[in-house]
Amino acid sequence: MTSDGQRPFPDGFLWGTATSAFQVEGATEAGGRRPSIWDTQCGIEGRIAHGDTGEVAADHYHRWREDVALMQQLGLQGYRFSIAWPRVQPTGVGPVNQPGLDFYSRLVDELLAAGITPLVTLYHWDLPQALEDDGGWPARDTSYRFADYAAIVFEALHDRVDLWATLNEPWCSAMLGYVDATHAPGRTETAAGLRAIHHLNLAHGLAVRAMRNIDPAPRQGIVWNPVRIVPLGQDPDGTIAEGRRRALGLRNRVWMDPVLRGRYPEDVLRDLEPYGGLPVEAGDLEAIAQPLDWVGINYYSDIRFQAAPGSRTANTPGLVGVATPDPGPDATDMGWPLTPDGLRAYLLDLRDEYPDLPPIYITENGAAFDDPIIDGAVHDKRRIAYLEGHLCALRAAIDAGVDVRGYFLWSLLDNFEWQYGYAMRFGIVHVDYDTLIRTPKDSANWYRDVIRRNGLAAG
Repeated sequence: MTSDGQRPFPDGFLWGTATSAFQVEGATEAGGRRPSIWDTQCGIEGRIAHGDTGEVAADHYHRWREDVALMQQLGLQGYRFSIAWPRVQPTGVGPVNQPGLDFYSRLVDELLAAGITPLVTLYHWDLPQALEDDGGWPARDTSYRFADYAAIVFEALHDRVDLWATLNEPWCSAMLGYVDATHAPGRTETAAGLRAIHHLNLAHGLAVRAMRNIDPAPRQGIVWNPVRIVPLGQDPDGTIAEGRRRALGLRNRVWMDPVLRGRYPEDVLRDLEPYGGLPVEAGDLEAIAQPLDWVGINYYSDIRFQAAPGSRTANTPGLVGVATPDPGPDATDMGWPLTPDGLRAYLLDLRDEYPDLPPIYITENGAAFDDPIIDGAVHDKRRIAYLEGHLCALRAAIDAGVDVRGYFLWSLLDNFEWQYGYAMRFGIVHVDYDTLIRTPKDSANWYRDVIRRNGLAAG
């Protein structure tokens, strides 16, 4: 603690916010953009709450200057955003769509002029529909098309962007898109989902290699959403332990081990073999295991579970046959329990599991609470409490020796929240979806003060 009562984070710690293209941009037919799998998902009745679509979203495509000015007003030091693949390369193959690429080039210039560091995520789930029509992520060719796309974007922006992420939460792309059907493209094909796991990992490695061949200087990373699973209750027959092992294998280790260790975990390979296994070819693991400069961790809450009566996990690939208990009255609007110390605990576990882990950025952390505008203000006390608790936990992890270089709050703006449509508000800036007027919430002003102090106020 310093003499003025502050609790500082390390010097040079990067404070920012995050968004993704489909969730905020809108303008889904502007400037040569073609449909993504999420445009298609929105067009299928019953897939998105209230029939919502991403056609307007927060209209960031037209209001990006206003939004960058707002970021500057809030004192943001960093902004993590994603590139819409179908805006830059409309069908996922072939030449660049220059108007689409120019949009991101102008955004980067505006951020830099405002003193804000851009962190570019190349893929946040909006696969061009044309590539899905050709097989999507279960098709090996999609990995090579992604590397081509990465090279196009990197060639245009690498002189101004230092921080790059290949994929955001590939677990969601594979498991929720091709097995669970919660996300686009809405398929329920376990074998296809397993192929997607490997091809997403391969796409990451091929993209990093392609970008480094152009310029090795910018820093390369990937963003994962690993989980910490806390078992509850008695476990006389080992059901909980087995379910936890399988879930962690499919959610965490099948992504981290090939990237960080150059191999898939043997127990996970055995678990997945009855469902078709992973289509690994010669040279794939070497391609996947490109050395990284950083990794991104998205954290919202722990998973707490207990065995359901009569459940069995021996023949299931993931977290099946276990029941998550009621999160209680203090959960977020998403139904996620409030477990801030889980962030500290998970980061320590991650450091111990992967001693050679590169530096970490917390690339998403936030909460959905729908607080109304009252007399021109949004008093979102629950969000502030959530963020304060997690930043306390993050600071404790750093004090314990975890190398964390920055924090990107999710999200800058209220936006399109995938299958929930506009029902979930994660933003520290309220968006009126009728007028698109932006109103900073109390949490935005609170976060501005955190950034100014480089930490939390002494409690």
